[in-house]
Amino acid sequence: MKASKMSVLRLEMRKAKKYRMLVLMTLPGLLYFLVNNYLPMFGIAIAFKDVNFAKGIWGSEWVGFKNFEYLFKTKDAYIITRNTLLYNLSFIVINTTIAISLAILLNEIRKRILSRTYQTLILLPHLISMVIVGYLVLGFLDVEKGFMNKTLLPFFGLEPISWYSETKYWPWILTIVHAWKGVGHLCIIYLAAIIGIDQEYYEAAKIDGANRWQQIKMITIPLIAPVITIMTLLAIGRIFYSDFGLFFQVPLNTGALMPVTNTIDTYVYRALVNMGDIGMSSAAGLYQALVGFVLVLTSNAVVRKFNKDNALF
Repeated sequence: MKASKMSVLRLEMRKAKKYRMLVLMTLPGLLYFLVNNYLPMFGIAIAFKDVNFAKGIWGSEWVGFKNFEYLFKTKDAYIITRNTLLYNLSFIVINTTIAISLAILLNEIRKRILSRTYQTLILLPHLISMVIVGYLVLGFLDVEKGFMNKTLLPFFGLEPISWYSETKYWPWILTIVHAWKGVGHLCIIYLAAIIGIDQEYYEAAKIDGANRWQQIKMITIPLIAPVITIMTLLAIGRIFYSDFGLFFQVPLNTGALMPVTNTIDTYVYRALVNMGDIGMSSAAGLYQALVGFVLVLTSNAVVRKFNKDNALF
């Protein structure tokens, strides 16, 4: 018995030596997560305290759930929750559909130079700062000098539109801007999954007489389904978060657009700037994190019930 334990121990030690360089390579990433993601979790206590900078975090008065009240008792609670949820749901559906379609189209391009060029062009918006995106949108929608009012609308004989005072256009504008900026990142992930599919499946399908659409429907989509599921579950986990830059920078913090651009994140930011209460903003962050955590667990349980292989865990 002791001999077998010793042999197992030696085997584990050999494995550790074999992969020691790989383990060392993971240390910077683990250190980053420890410092950036886990150590700040002690700050959760701020959500339950009336922070007094003179007394410090731990010396400040404990107020329980009082900091959470402003999110639920405010007259804007329904609006910010509705906007956050509906925008994110539409983003998940639209961006996923466009990204998968683009990934399939890119996979059909056989010339490597063209494929790399298109991938770069699609990914480029994802790398642009949202501040710059806000000014690009302003270049299109500016009342006096914008491309839409100056060139496009007159071309069709239409009157100029005061874009930054009309709420009805902004759900569409924000959805288009978010898709333009975020689809490229998703597309590259799905393209990598498609490229990893064994070509023998397609060759067998061709022999059976399947056309290209049938191959996509019966081979490509089912085989990248696990990746689609994982990315969707991760997106659901952040459904109570909003892209602050998209909803604050792109509409230029215009008061007239608040009913359709105010989300939980922008509301918390404005409350923090106006009241300077970090306890309230911490409470909102904790609330968003807990709701996201529960949604991921619930969604994963549903997926696991139907197909264990596609579940996140």
